[in-house]
Amino acid sequence: MSESDWVELMARRLRAATLSRNGRFIVETGLRLAYGHEISEYDNGDQPVTRRTFFETDLAIVEHTRDGTSWPRVVVEGKIRTVSTHDAITYSAKAGAHRAVHPYLRYGMMLGKRGNFPLPGRLYSHGANFDFMISFRGFRPNAVEFNRFIRLIRHEIQASRTLQSILFESRKRNRDRYTVLHRKLEVW
Repeated sequence: MSESDWVELMARRLRAATLSRNGRFIVETGLRLAYGHEISEYDNGDQPVTRRTFFETDLAIVEHTRDGTSWPRVVVEGKIRTVSTHDAITYSAKAGAHRAVHPYLRYGMMLGKRGNFPLPGRLYSHGANFDFMISFRGFRPNAVEFNRFIRLIRHEIQASRTLQSILFESRKRNRDRYTVLHRKLEVW
């Protein structure tokens, strides 16, 4: 099975799962997501002329509302069997670039067909921009693995929503008022 076939298989399984009661989520593969929004020049009225640049993502969970608004909530890059130091550095840089444009975006790596091997240390060492990493023994996760994955995705969706609120609703009178933010490390 190719990497793209595996990512599509995982996307189909996610589409069949209930990700949240409070929102409409679409699981997409190959989503082109902006990673840059540069001002290339200013027109005569001092208005910026902008240019966007895009990277394609392996798997994305996008929240859509009835009014047509959407937010990319979670991006998951997929690798099978092995992940090199170069892969870890490249995908981490890609995560940082996407988050520069979408600061509420959650970003992670999923590894498939790993057998009994744990997450490789190079992901920890070089994956500074990953919010999560998950490893599956085979191409088709067993029930325990998939339930963990769903739990993780739901958690990341909520984290994205919370970050968006903190970042973009900070001036609203009736906003949530936080006094502590802790980025917890969990291992399962």
